[in-house]
Amino acid sequence: MAENMFLYWGSGSIPCWKAMIVLEEKGFGGYKNKLIQFSKQENKGPDVLKLNPRGQVPVFKDGDIVVNESSAVCDYLESTYKDKGTQLIPSDKAKRAMVLQRMHEASNNMQQKLMMDLLFYFFQTKEEDRKPEDLKKKGEALKEELQRWEGYLEKTKAFVADSNFTMADVNFYPFLAFGKRWGLELDKFPNLKTYYDKMSARPSVKSTEPPHWKEDPPKATPLKGIF
Repeated sequence: MAENMFLYWGSGSIPCWKAMIVLEEKGFGGYKNKLIQFSKQENKGPDVLKLNPRGQVPVFKDGDIVVNESSAVCDYLESTYKDKGTQLIPSDKAKRAMVLQRMHEASNNMQQKLMMDLLFYFFQTKEEDRKPEDLKKKGEALKEELQRWEGYLEKTKAFVADSNFTMADVNFYPFLAFGKRWGLELDKFPNLKTYYDKMSARPSVKSTEPPHWKEDPPKATPLKGIF
């Protein structure tokens, strides 16, 4: 089946990473793919635009079927190939409800507190215009969010929604890893630290980690010492 699949992706893109983790978890490693360069705006090139007029990746093909948007790709793979690889959405009604809730919590809240509020502020605001009180406020909001996930892990003793790896982890872990790359310290969050180490060693995660991360360490660590 993997030979009929194709993925356009970009290194360091959380949406792309989500789709790639699911492809590995479902047993489709070896799918054809093309790494596009954001710096060259290859996501706006004709190959991508003819499949996704928005010029965004991931763009996924399964035979003649084209699926855009990372969550749609993940949902498509899980629902279409439910009997393959890891079951990422539980059959049990209560467990499924919890996984869906954690999925959307991660996508909405981690993205907002970590990416939109804090990192975007740091990188899009000139150093002389950054206000310490703003950074502190945004840092405290992220700390509060991380404490919430710390509590979830205290209950499950394993993954963010369940004792098993699920789609909730696919949605949550890349944000945590992105934070770590930019200096996020987890010493005050022992459950998150253990979770991060365990997830980082998971085969589907290791094999899909953004390739440029090791070759191109960040020049700034804005999250170091943020709280």
